[in-house]
Amino acid sequence: MTATTGTTEPTRIAPERDLRNSIELDIQGMTCASCAARIEKKLNKVEGVQASVNYATEKAHILAPEAMGADDLIKVVENTGYGASIPEPEAVPVDRAAQLRTRLIVSIVLSVPVMAMAMIPALQFTGWQYVSLVLALVVWLWAGWPFHKSTLVNLRHGATTMDTLITLGTTAAMGWSIYALGFTHAGDLGFVHPFEFTLDRSMSGASVYFEAAVAIITFLLLGRYIEARSRREAGAALRELLNMGAKQAVVLRDGPDGGQVEVEIPIEELAVGDVFVVRPGQKVATDGVVLTGNSAIDAAMITGESVPVEVGPESTVVGATINTSGRLTVRATAIGQDTQLAHIARLVEQAQTGKTQVQRLADKISGIFVPVVLAIALVTFIAWLIAGASLSFAVTSAVAVLIIACPCALGLATPTALLAGTGRGAELGIVIRGPEVLEQAHSIDTVVLDKTGTLTTGQMSVTSVTVADDARTATRESLPAEQLLALAGALESNSEHPIARAIVEAAGQVEPATDFENLPGFGVRGTVNGVVHHAGNRALMQQQGHEPGPELVAAVNRAADEGATLVFVADDRGLLGLVEVQDTVKPTSAAAVRELRDLGLEPVMLTGDNEHAARAMAAKVGIDKVHAEVLPSHKLDVVRELQSQGRRVAMVGDGVNDAAALTQADLGMAMGSGTDAAIAASDITLMQSDLLLAADAVRLSRATLKTIRVNLFWAFFYNVIAIPVAALGFLNPMFAAAAMAFSSVFVVGNSLRLRAFKRRR
Repeated sequence: MTATTGTTEPTRIAPERDLRNSIELDIQGMTCASCAARIEKKLNKVEGVQASVNYATEKAHILAPEAMGADDLIKVVENTGYGASIPEPEAVPVDRAAQLRTRLIVSIVLSVPVMAMAMIPALQFTGWQYVSLVLALVVWLWAGWPFHKSTLVNLRHGATTMDTLITLGTTAAMGWSIYALGFTHAGDLGFVHPFEFTLDRSMSGASVYFEAAVAIITFLLLGRYIEARSRREAGAALRELLNMGAKQAVVLRDGPDGGQVEVEIPIEELAVGDVFVVRPGQKVATDGVVLTGNSAIDAAMITGESVPVEVGPESTVVGATINTSGRLTVRATAIGQDTQLAHIARLVEQAQTGKTQVQRLADKISGIFVPVVLAIALVTFIAWLIAGASLSFAVTSAVAVLIIACPCALGLATPTALLAGTGRGAELGIVIRGPEVLEQAHSIDTVVLDKTGTLTTGQMSVTSVTVADDARTATRESLPAEQLLALAGALESNSEHPIARAIVEAAGQVEPATDFENLPGFGVRGTVNGVVHHAGNRALMQQQGHEPGPELVAAVNRAADEGATLVFVADDRGLLGLVEVQDTVKPTSAAAVRELRDLGLEPVMLTGDNEHAARAMAAKVGIDKVHAEVLPSHKLDVVRELQSQGRRVAMVGDGVNDAAALTQADLGMAMGSGTDAAIAASDITLMQSDLLLAADAVRLSRATLKTIRVNLFWAFFYNVIAIPVAALGFLNPMFAAAAMAFSSVFVVGNSLRLRAFKRRR
C-alpha cells in the first residue's frame, strides 16, 4: 500500500556559505577545557580568523582569509604549545582512556607495595628502601609523565594548573628521598622507616617519602582515567551522523549497446547530476529528485516522524532515508558537505562548541591556588631556616606543604561522583554523558518534548474501526467491525507499507487477497471471497465513485483533528467503512508530564503535526504550550528562541533531526529507542522508552551535581586547614600523603552515597 499518507516532503535546508576558507584541524595535547580556551584565544588573535576549539572532540573549526592555509594555522597552534594536524578521513580516533588505563594499572601494581612497606614497619625487609626507589621511579617517570608533560607545556607559556602542583609535589618527594638515601642513614641496610605524625626540628633528615609520590600519581591517574572515559563519547554524534549515509551507490551509465547499465560505485565518486537507482530496502545515496518510480520513503531517521513519505516523479528525497517499497531512479542534486545530513551534522557540531564544563571551575581556581601554594612552600622553607631549624626540617616542612596541597581530592571530586551517579543511573536506565550535564540540569526550568517517539510510541497502530451504515443495510450481510478489519488485513497482506503492516498486525491471521495489485499513490486492490475490493485513501474512493456517508464524515473530521491516517475499504457497491491508524500516546506520558511539573519544569510539546492534531495530542498528556508544524530544520530555532527569552531549556527527542536541538539545549535527553545519532548528541540517554525516566534523570543529575559541589568544597576546605598545619612543621610528609589519601577516600565515600538514589515510584 502506498497511498494512505500525505504528500508532504522533507524540506531542504540550504547550506550556509562563507567567503572565507573553512578549515578543520585535529588538536593534540589538550588536557582540560582551559587548554581549548587558550588555543582558541591564540587563533582568534590572528587577523581575519574566527576559530572555535572543541575540547570534547579535540578539533578546531576555523574560518580564515582565503590567503591563509592550514599550515599557517597549524604553526599558530604549535606556537601555543600544542599539536595540530589536518584530519585524515579514515583515521581511527585515539583512545585516550585506553592509554591512561595502561598507565593506571602499572601505577597501581607498583604503588601498592611501596605504600604498604612505608606505612607498615613490619614489611620493611633489608633493602626495602631501594626496592621502593626502583618501583617509585617507574611510577614517577613513566606513569606520571602525562602530568609532567602538561606542566612543562604550561610553564613554557607562563601558565600553571593542577598538573604543576602534581609535578612539583611528587618531584619534591622523590628528590628529597633520593637525597636521603645518598646522604643520610636512610640509605643504610636495615634502616626502618618510622611512622610519626609530627616533625622534629632537629631531625637528621633520614626519611624517605616514595609512598607520597606514588600515591599522588596513582590517585590522580584514576581521576584522569574516569574523566577520559566519560569524554570519549563526546564526539560520537558527528560520527553517528556521517556513518548513517550510504557507502555505495548504484548509478546508471551508458552501455556498449546504447542502453543504460547499472554500475555500483563508492559514494565518494557520486557527482551532482548522476542518476542512481534505489531498490526497496536500500538507503537513498544522497539528496536528489525522483525521475521515475513511486514509493514510500521511511524518513524517520531524519524527521523523527513515524509516517512514511510518499514520493514519485519530481519529488525530492534526502540521503540516508530508506526506500520501503518501489524501485526509484533519482538524479543527485547535492553531495558531500552540501547534503541535508551533512548540514545537520554541522548544526550538531556548532551546538556542541562552547558547552560549559564543571571542570573549568577547578582549573580556574587552580590558576590562583597553585601560585599561592608555591609561595607558601617557599616561605615555609625560608622561615624555618631563619628560625634556626635544621636544613632537613625546613626542606621536609616545605615538602609536606607541597604534598598536602596536591589536589588529589580535587581531581577525584568530579569523576568519582560522576561514576557513582552514572553507575546508579545506568541501573535505572539513565545514561549521563558527562559532568557538564549536571551543571546544566540544576538550573533547567523548561523541558521541550518531541512528540513522535517521546510522548508517543513512534509506531503506527490501529486505533479504531468505523463501519459505514450502508454496509449494514438489508442489501448486504451484517459486517461487524472485526470483519471489516479482517477484510482490510486480507487486502493489505501483500503490501510492505508500514501502515499496511499495522493493519495486518491488528487483523491477525487472515487469508491474503488474490489478484493483488498495488495502486501507487492511491492504495491497493484485491479479490476476497470472489469480490473485488479496494483499500486506500479518499482519492482512491473518489476515483471509484464512492463518497462517505455522515457516519464516516464524522470519523474523517475526528481523525483530521487528531492527526490520524485513514484507510478506506470498499467493494464494487460502495464504502464498507474505514480503519484509523495512528501513532498512540505512551501509557506513562501523562504521569511523566505531571512529575516534570512537580520538579518546577514547564513542558512544551514540539511536533511537525498540524495545529489541531498537535493540540489534541497535547491535551491527552496535560501540556498547555505547543509548537506545531515545526519543520525538521527549525527545531533548533525553537530551542534558541526559548533560550533567548531567558529560559533554561531541556530537550527530549529521538530523531536525527532532534540532534542539533538536543545539543543546543542546556540539557539534551534522547530516548534510547531513538536513533543512534540522537543518543550520541544528547547529554542524557533514557534507555527505556519511558518518559518517566526524564524526571528521574533530572533528579539524579541534580543530586550528582550537589555531590560534586560538596566534594569540591571539602577538597578545598581540607587544603585550607591542612596547609597551615604542614607549614608550621606539625605534619610529617608521610602523614601528609596519608592525609591526602584520606581526603580522597572521603570524596569517594561521599560520592558512593549516590548509589542509594531511588526512583520515587
